[in-house]
Amino acid sequence: MTPSMWFDGWSNVWRVIAVGAAAYLVMVIELRVSGKRTLAKMSAFDLVVTVALGSVLATIALSRDVSFIEGSVAITLLVTAQWAVSWLSTRTRWAARVVRADATAVFHRGDFDDEAMARARLLRAEVDQAIRASGYGDRERIAAVVLETDGSLSVIPFERCSSGTALPSDTARRSQTGGSPVATDTKGDDEWCLMQT
Repeated sequence: MTPSMWFDGWSNVWRVIAVGAAAYLVMVIELRVSGKRTLAKMSAFDLVVTVALGSVLATIALSRDVSFIEGSVAITLLVTAQWAVSWLSTRTRWAARVVRADATAVFHRGDFDDEAMARARLLRAEVDQAIRASGYGDRERIAAVVLETDGSLSVIPFERCSSGTALPSDTARRSQTGGSPVATDTKGDDEWCLMQT
């Protein structure tokens, strides 16, 4: 056991404090300038950038092989790339498809969409868990459960659903009998989301 395992001099401690604080300040300023959507919880891509920023910050603070300037450039590169991808995905459909998955209705009016759930590697028990977490004990009271782009499940009860215009367009309306998606624009629909009496 070498002494450096526990303490390797005050100079290293002061370096971690000074460089770590400065790098943290750089990251806060850059995130503030780049806007609120830079670290939005929207996709796996956003998660990767968030983790990468944390890793860069830790590396700057702890590694003597990475200078403050090099680390600041790495932070700037990641924040700029995230801003550019977000900007591009709001203006071109193909970029949005590459970066972010579409929201998918995995449960609708009492029917599970087993095909969509298989693609998302989602179990019925997980959908039921989301329903319970929303304060409901019966599937019959739920109009839809949507798998969002960030992987979370949104539960929409019948009492909060009328036209369904906010539901994913490809699964927003299903037939009364088979439960299969119907390619229909929900705008101006006859309140298909309401519970039938």
